[in-house]
Formats: sequence, structure tokens, C-alpha cells
Amino acid sequence: MTRHLRASRLAKVPGIGVDRMGNAADASHDPDMLRLENLDTDIAPPDVAIEVTKKGIGNDENNSYLPFLGQEVLRQAATQRVTRVSGVDYDWRTQCIITAGGMSGILNCLLAMIEPGDEVIVTDPTYAGIINRIRLAGGVPVFVPLIPSSTGWQLDIEALEKAASLRTSMIVISPGMPTGHVLTQAEWKAVARVSIGTDAWLLYDAAMERILYDKRSIIHPAALPNMQERTITVGAASKELRMIGWRVGWVVGPQVIMNDIGLVSISNVVCQTGISMAGVAAGLNAVEDGLEEALGIWELRRNTLLQELDGLPVIPPHGGWSMLLDAEAFGMTSQEMTNRLFTKAKVATTPMVGWGDQAAKYVRFVFSNESKERLIGIGEKIKRAIV
Repeated sequence: MTRHLRASRLAKVPGIGVDRMGNAADASHDPDMLRLENLDTDIAPPDVAIEVTKKGIGNDENNSYLPFLGQEVLRQAATQRVTRVSGVDYDWRTQCIITAGGMSGILNCLLAMIEPGDEVIVTDPTYAGIINRIRLAGGVPVFVPLIPSSTGWQLDIEALEKAASLRTSMIVISPGMPTGHVLTQAEWKAVARVSIGTDAWLLYDAAMERILYDKRSIIHPAALPNMQERTITVGAASKELRMIGWRVGWVVGPQVIMNDIGLVSISNVVCQTGISMAGVAAGLNAVEDGLEEALGIWELRRNTLLQELDGLPVIPPHGGWSMLLDAEAFGMTSQEMTNRLFTKAKVATTPMVGWGDQAAKYVRFVFSNESKERLIGIGEKIKRAIV
């Protein structure tokens, strides 16, 4: 008799759909296919980051497992970034760990901080990769709806307060991803109330915190009253610095929990990508990292896609790289709409199945990797395919 091969922890862990659509788009070899399925961008990383990375490839110190928690120059740069944005002072020696990407950092935090059966509050929709990691760590995701409207998304504060329970161990907030929702001051205060009231950790996915549109400003939760001691910030080079392939992230938080997160990190991927760290540090330390220019391009692409989809049930994003369209409004599942867009309109998108309870009805459009010129005309293609 052959033992069943699938571990029980995977029972509620589906794929994220992006890989399937990306593979299909790659296999089509069609230059006219619009690639709106994956969080990529064609805007280059900071020049200095590329130059330092190239020089670092030949350095023997970068071809090592050590130091396990990351090179000092990067730990210092990442800590300074979080301190600068939040206004909260952190010590890089005791309060910063470098990880193999932001999502690796999030998994390390979950494994270090929650017990099997603990409830973890997340927004709905939220990134499927975060939901899957909560389940892999033994947690139970509790979904709090984001309310869609013609002007953007809003956090359902009443539902957030009702979601709190004696089993709430953590709240995970990921601004901008995948909806484009950016929390207001009132929404952050509500999150803080629930975090303090339940004595829960707040895991803040800061990868897109500076990717904001319409002149919005960053609100960092660690700066709120009594939140510094319970907020863990997970950052990454992938989005703001456009350094996706470098696979470098960081965790900055209260000293009391950092040793445990570090232990999990060492037990998980052991170390980071050695040849990447100095380049990421250079990007973080750069006087001009190119983000302002990139924001102008991304916002123009967002506006172009919104204009093209005018009249369709799409929710405007206030930040991030993507926006969602309601497939149910056309009597379709998100998978059906995605298939139709792919075959009839040559537009690769992602069905939001597994991204939350209400999320399954949405199709995600990523606007960060296609030029304004290529996006012009997409509206007519989509409308012919689905209306």
C-alpha cells in the first residue's frame, strides 16, 4: 500500500492562479498578448543598485552562508528606512533581520509568532500567498471585507471589530495589494484598537507603502499610540526599488520577538542571496532611487486603464500595481472571465480564487508592466469579449 503523499496542511492551500496564467501567456509566444497577470514592472531598479550588485558578484564574502541574519550594511539601511518612514527608532543590531524576500519574512514571522489554531485577521481580498502562509503555519484566517465603491475601497470597520475574538493572535495588513486599498487614518486607528484590545500582533506588509497615488501620504502603524511594541514591519526590495529578482526583504520589530523570528529564518532558508544584499543596501541608501519617476509612470498607466474600463465595475486603486473587476456583474465566474479575456481579447489576467471569501468574483489587472501606449484600446477588446 502506498502512503498518501499530500500533507494535511495543504488541504486548504490552493495555488494563486498567477503562475497558470503566466505559463499560458508565455506558451502563446504572442507579442500582442497584454501581460496584466503578474506583479512585474518594466521600470528598472536604481542604477546604483545594479552597479553595486555587478561589482559584488566577484566578492568572496558574498559567496557565504554568513552572516545568517544578513549583512550589516543592509541591516543598517533597512532599519534606517523603517525608522525614517515610521518615525520610530529601531536598533539594527537587535531589531532587524534580512530575509529571502518579503514573503519569506512573513512566513518566518507567522511560524515564530502564532500557535496552531490561532486566528489571524486579514482583509478580503488579500494576497493568496499570505493566506496560504497563514494556513501553512497552522493559523486560521478570519476575513474582514473591504467594501468596494466607484471611488475606491474602504475597510469594513464594524466587521473588523466583530472579527476580534479571544483566539485572535495577529492582524496582517498589506496596503495596496491586491486591491489598491490604502488605509486611512481612521481605518488604521480601528486596526490599532482591535490589536490592542485583543493583545494581538500587527504584521505590516510594507512592500508597497510608498506606492501611493493622488498625492496620498504614508501612515505607518508603528507610529500610532501603543503600537510600536506590537507592530512588525516586513519590507522588500521587490516593489518600490523594482528589484524583484534580487529576492531580499527585511523584518523590523520589537526586540522581544526578533530572536524567535531569527531562529525560524535560520531554520527555513538559512540565509539570503549573498550577491544581492549590497545592491539592495545601495538602493535603500540612494539619494534618488527613481521611485518618484516610477510613481508618475504607474499612475499614468493606472489612469489610462481606468479610462479604458470606464463604465465597467472596476474599483479604482489608491496605491499598488493592480485593480479588480467584478466578473459576477456579467454572470461569470472570475475563471470564466479570465479565460474569455485570454482567448478573445489577448489579455492575460488573474482570477482571484483563493484570495478571500468575497475575492473569488474578481479578476485582477496589473498595470505596472505594460506601457500606456499598449494599454490604449484595451477597453474595446475587453468589452467585446465580456459584454
